[in-house]
Amino acid sequence: MEQTTSYDSIIKQRAERVFDCMSHRVSADDLRRIREAFEFAAMAHAPQKRKTGEPYILHPIAVATIVAEELMMEANVVMAAFLHDVVEDTPYTIEDIRERFGDDVAFLVDVVTKKKKNTYVESKQVDNYRQMLNSVQYDIRALLIKLADRLHNMRTLSSMPADNQMKIAGETDYFYAPLANRLGLYNVKTELENLSFRFRCPHEYSELEYLIEGDRKAQKARLDKFVEEILATLETAGFSVSVHVDYRHPYSVWRKMHKYGDDFNHLKYRHFTEIVYRNEPGVSEKDMALRIYSVLTDRFREKPGGISNYIDTPKENGYQSFHVKLLADFGRWQEVHISSERMVLNSRLGCVADRSEDSIVRWIDKFRFILKDIAKQSQSSGYIDKVVSSFYNDDIMTFTPRGREVVLPQKATVLDFAYELGTPLGEKAKYARVNGFLASVKSQLRRGDVVEIFTDPEAHPKPDWLDAAVTYKAKKEIGNYLKSLKKPRYDRCPECNPMPGEEVIGFRNDDGEITIHKRDCPLAIRLASQHGDSIVSVNFEPDDTLYPVEIQIKAVDRYHLFVDLVDCISNKLHLAIDAINTETTDNIVTLRISFAVHGFEELQTIMQHISAIEGVDEVKRICL
Repeated sequence: MEQTTSYDSIIKQRAERVFDCMSHRVSADDLRRIREAFEFAAMAHAPQKRKTGEPYILHPIAVATIVAEELMMEANVVMAAFLHDVVEDTPYTIEDIRERFGDDVAFLVDVVTKKKKNTYVESKQVDNYRQMLNSVQYDIRALLIKLADRLHNMRTLSSMPADNQMKIAGETDYFYAPLANRLGLYNVKTELENLSFRFRCPHEYSELEYLIEGDRKAQKARLDKFVEEILATLETAGFSVSVHVDYRHPYSVWRKMHKYGDDFNHLKYRHFTEIVYRNEPGVSEKDMALRIYSVLTDRFREKPGGISNYIDTPKENGYQSFHVKLLADFGRWQEVHISSERMVLNSRLGCVADRSEDSIVRWIDKFRFILKDIAKQSQSSGYIDKVVSSFYNDDIMTFTPRGREVVLPQKATVLDFAYELGTPLGEKAKYARVNGFLASVKSQLRRGDVVEIFTDPEAHPKPDWLDAAVTYKAKKEIGNYLKSLKKPRYDRCPECNPMPGEEVIGFRNDDGEITIHKRDCPLAIRLASQHGDSIVSVNFEPDDTLYPVEIQIKAVDRYHLFVDLVDCISNKLHLAIDAINTETTDNIVTLRISFAVHGFEELQTIMQHISAIEGVDEVKRICL
């Protein structure tokens, strides 16, 4: 009885915390509706308990607290947070919710309610992701409730068995934490990442936590001195700011260690110093940041190339700040972030902070469009992987020569850039200039690169472009083009690589597909001796398909020999040379040239033309 009374008191106290928080932001009528939603949830969940033995209602209260306090959402979202598990875990239906609390609350609850099915398109987990992400097409608030739900589940994950911990932590690291990052919810993202890391890799997490705390203590005196110097410098210049040092969390440190191949002791920038300034009437945030930067660089030496201006070019999730690296008096470069109070608030609240902010609105619209497209393209498989590759990477800002911004995921290539500007440009891209330097279309881009695309009417997507592209859009368009190509009538043996015009034979496999071989191919001879009944006659004639070949040329060296060879291949025979390698020993030249032909007769004609060049002694085909 005492335990029940104790829980009743805890439930009442925690629910009142939500009501107190919302009382400052909503009308009296909305506050009454929020109380009614809590009371209905408490009644519906009354018989249920969590794995910890606590009354289940404490979980919906915790989710509503996160939504109200940490995400600062409005009344209907808080109500839906209280009610988010009612339909899934109690006898009440979505119609019961609709009748009591209206269509909007019912919609939000319905989106976050896992649908029970006899069969799933891919898996129960992936279908739940799909259902949740589809809600973005109408309203992003449901995602915020689900993130709050996941955050509380992660905060209480220690009560679960190890296998469940791994499942939930894996989902969190792969899906929910990057989603929070893309929505600009930095605090939520950071906490989810670290909780996931803690339960997936407890020993590594504990070791890094120990190392970070040890470094914090060891560096405290001189970092405190650095902060004091910054404060004194800026106060003397008339700025009112707050300054503090933030250590990166274990997961962030672990990720940087793996990215740069450093151990903890050699990892740079394990912490950063944040300067937060108040917005002054009539002065832009950028001007304030630059004034502070100017004063600081008069006092401290600045690291060349150490600036990242996220004020003019925010990350796609809306993050803004001005980053600079300064040399502290103790002789180490320090990463310094200069941010306004608004920027800090937006970093915490992300897309919730200011729905009218252009970058966020653009991103949400883009998110909706791509999700719809992915859903159409991925009815049976690969849905979540395509979503992850499209949105769950840190982004880079690149530019056209005229200064147009193109936001891409990290590790994106010139191809991604071209397709982002438009499919026709991507399909005809031949090469590029990145910051003025010649570059392949498969070259990886970095933040700040200026990219100019050069096209050719004869250019077209190639199969290896799929491996080079990173964005969903580029992969999709390249894949669509490759699918549109006429499928070869036959599969070619990878050992003998036959081409039209050669003597070939076909073998039909169990699926009815036909593979063709040269008649002298050892594999064909073995198949004929063991599976003679599968032999079929084939008519392998030339068409538009090009087949890669390599020839070797031996010649006596002379003046102009190389020019004559290239002139014959390129100008007279109109072939595009894919590769050429030459070696001269004692006046004997050996060349290997790679190109593509339509068939065996064309290759023979080419070899005859080359044989006729003065000094050429031998021309032969090299089997690939």
